[in-house]
Amino acid sequence: MTDLLLSNGHLATMDNGYGLLHDAALAIKDGRIAWIGARHDAPPAAHEHDCGGAWLTPGLIDCHTHIVHGGNRSDEWEARLNGASYEDIARQGGGIMATVRATRALDIDALVAASLPRVKALLAEGVTTLEIKSGYGLAPDAEERMLRAARRIGELLPVRVVTTFLGAHALPPEFAGRPDDYISNVCDVMLPALAEQGLVDAVDAFCERIGFTNAQTARVFEKAGTLGLPVKLHAEQLSDQGGAALVARHGGLSADHLEQLSEEGIAAMARAGTVAVLLPGAYYYLRETVMPPIAALRVAGVPMAVATDCNPGTSPLTSLLLALNMACTLWRLTPQEALLGVTAHAARALGLQDEIGTLTVGKRADLALWNIARPADLAYAMGLNPCRAVIHGGVLRTIG
Repeated sequence: MTDLLLSNGHLATMDNGYGLLHDAALAIKDGRIAWIGARHDAPPAAHEHDCGGAWLTPGLIDCHTHIVHGGNRSDEWEARLNGASYEDIARQGGGIMATVRATRALDIDALVAASLPRVKALLAEGVTTLEIKSGYGLAPDAEERMLRAARRIGELLPVRVVTTFLGAHALPPEFAGRPDDYISNVCDVMLPALAEQGLVDAVDAFCERIGFTNAQTARVFEKAGTLGLPVKLHAEQLSDQGGAALVARHGGLSADHLEQLSEEGIAAMARAGTVAVLLPGAYYYLRETVMPPIAALRVAGVPMAVATDCNPGTSPLTSLLLALNMACTLWRLTPQEALLGVTAHAARALGLQDEIGTLTVGKRADLALWNIARPADLAYAMGLNPCRAVIHGGVLRTIG
């Protein structure tokens, strides 16, 4: 006998496109999907939940966030509206460094308290897995506090948290003019210590003119490799630094942003199976005009994920459903591509494709139940949240 039967619903399994199953049921045992099929063939269960004709999808996955941080940067947002560029603000001590100062001032409890409202907003929209990056500490103790805060969020709320060490995010003031020395600190001090404490699931870097060079980023990736940690990269957002090809050469999980991605970068990602993580919130918020090469990525067969990039400076977005709409409206993803981008392809971007991302027997029972007429509705509406319930690790909880 199974533990829970979800009956009288429609399924978008997200296996081979939408993977539609009408008038279907899904059974859960020991926190995993045990059976999927026609409602009239359902096995017996200790408990049954009538979905009332609603739609079941995999739980949504936000695979790129900076959601743990202190402060906000509404002042910079106003400055940009008055004509300043992102790079101008960064060179004047704002940008990432403004958030570094605010984040360094907070202890773990304060970081958790500041972050919980943002995380809860995502969970209310069916998110069951969340990636959280460090990178606003840029010193051993501050980076550790960020990662411990991220882990604690996963203990306090019904969400799987995947942590990413982003020590190579920006050059802290104590290393001004010495970027190579700082990268040595990242590789020789911070990353090994944090990895030994079990706080790091993956390693990221910001390869950009206002970030770190291709060669400096390669040093970080080489160190991650010696520690057995997968890599990903903020690549080709503001300029083409060859980051996508670099992360692909290192077997990277993903290259993220990609507005300035070249044909060579696309080819390298396709060969390596590296996922393109699209971040329409940052594109919208910064009023960018160069789009990622969606059509070329599609032709090359590069999987495309979609994420909020929730951060205080360039994408203070806590709605993955709105990110879906932006990806479709601004960049012409199809609704099916967008939904794959927050399920199957987002799971691949985190290296979790064998565990989550599709409704498949044997995978973890992380699901979302929606009051919608068809799966495309999740990308169609703006400001509407049709999430009715979430099943996280086999445990049903209603929304609202």
